[in-house]
Formats: sequence, structure tokens, C-alpha cells
Amino acid sequence: MFTPQFDNFVAPARQHNQIWRLLLGVVTIAAVYLGWFMVMLWGLQLWLGINGAIQMATQMGEATSWMGMLLLLPTFGGLALGTIVAAKLIHKRGVATLFGPRGRVLHDFATAAVAVLAVYAGLVVIWSFWFEPLPGLAFSLWWKLLPLALAGVLLQTGAEELVFRGYLQQQLGARFRSPVVWMLLPALGFAALHYDPNTSGTYTVMAIGVTGLFGLIAADLTRITGSLGAAWGFHFANNLFAILLIAVDGSMSGLSIFVTPYDANQASMMPLLIAGDLLAMAGGWFYLRRHFNG
Repeated sequence: MFTPQFDNFVAPARQHNQIWRLLLGVVTIAAVYLGWFMVMLWGLQLWLGINGAIQMATQMGEATSWMGMLLLLPTFGGLALGTIVAAKLIHKRGVATLFGPRGRVLHDFATAAVAVLAVYAGLVVIWSFWFEPLPGLAFSLWWKLLPLALAGVLLQTGAEELVFRGYLQQQLGARFRSPVVWMLLPALGFAALHYDPNTSGTYTVMAIGVTGLFGLIAADLTRITGSLGAAWGFHFANNLFAILLIAVDGSMSGLSIFVTPYDANQASMMPLLIAGDLLAMAGGWFYLRRHFNG
């Protein structure tokens, strides 16, 4: 399953690929992430006082207001920083090695983002025959917040890809030849990070399965291209649609210009949402695989 591109991508991780380093790296990422989050809460407390900080933290947890979302997205900076620290201090390698060749990253990111946005746009057209989106954030405010929102989604998706494809997949690939290890384990970790029974209810296992499937798709695109670009572009386009354009009502919907006419806790809609996610991912993956394989 190793391609020449993936072999080059993994190469910087081979010099210090001991398992104890990987485990220490995971602990470091978690610690830095937690520390980053605590610093953000401390800053909110200094700015707003204890009651104001609690209120903002509640909004971050609910993610249904624009302020809550703008505070939630930067928390992922801790994941990115933790990964950079782990790579530098524990594995003795620079941040650039986590991404792959710069030109390839930019090209693959743009290619994947445009392709996935086109797939989602087509599915939204089909979806609109049965449903009519409801207004979300007022356009005048949405437009003003758009630069910050785009930067936030770029950071959030980039941080997750940095951890699961740029760090875990590389370090595991440097140690093990089996894709069961370096593809499946990061995908399972990625799925576990998105465990949210409050949103998906009785369909939690199915929702986690779909998220894990995306993890495998992202791992495969990384394997084929030898950079984070394609996986990051795919992830960015997916979340851009789900967070900024048409969000499921009640599920990270604070920055979206439209919301669905059903909410995240409406169990009867979960199969439709999961099927739509599967169709979108399959369509994007099929096109990108053909494109990058020439």
C-alpha cells in the first residue's frame, strides 16, 4: 500500500520512530491542547469576569451562536501547537515535514476543496427538492464575520489533519508497513474525537462510522499524494458547507447563513443525514482518486 509519494512523506519520521516517542507525543499533544484551552478560559475570565467567562464557555459548548463558534474554532490551535511541539521536541523534526512539499500541499488542497464543494453543491440542489433551508445568521453579519469564520474553519480542519494524517499516520507508517496500523488506527482516533451522543442519539454508532470512514478516505488521499493537501482540502470543504453555509439546526450552526428545517436531535432525520454524508464523501473520493492517480 506504500506509494513512492507516501514513502517520501513518511521518510522524515523514520529517524526517531520509537513507540515510546509516539506515545509521549500523543500525551504532549493532549497536554498542550488542554493548556491552550485553559489559557483561553483564563483570558475570558480576565476580560469578562468569572460569570462572563462561564457564559462564554457555555456558548462554546453549545456552538449555536456566532460568538460561541468564533470562540470554539480557535481552541483547535492547541491541537496544531501540540503536534508541532511533539514533532520538534520528541521526534526532532520540523513542522514542514508534517505537511509534505509546499507546492504539492497548496495544489492538492485547492483541487480537493473545489471538487468537494462542487459535489456538495450538487447534493444541495437535489436536497432542495424536498426541503427548504431556513435563514440562519443575518447576511450583513455573516459577511462581516466571514473572514474570521473561514480562518477558523481552516485552522480547525488543518489542526485535525495535522494530528491524524500529518503526525499519527506518518509516525505509524515509519514504524509499521501494514495499512491496518497506519490507516485504521488514526481513523479510529479521529472518529473517537467526534463522539457526540447528544447530537446523534441512537444513531451514534452510525455517525461515528461515517466519521471513521472519512478518516480512511483522508488517509488514502494522503497515501496517494504524499502530502496533507488533499485530505485538508476535502475536510475544509466539507466543514465549510456544514458550518458556514447550511448547518444542521442545533449542531455547530452559529456561523451558518442557512440552517436545515430539522434539528440535530430529530432522530427520524439522522439516516438521511448519514446517507447524505456517505454519498458526498464517496463522490468526492471517487473523483479525487481518479484525478490524483492520473
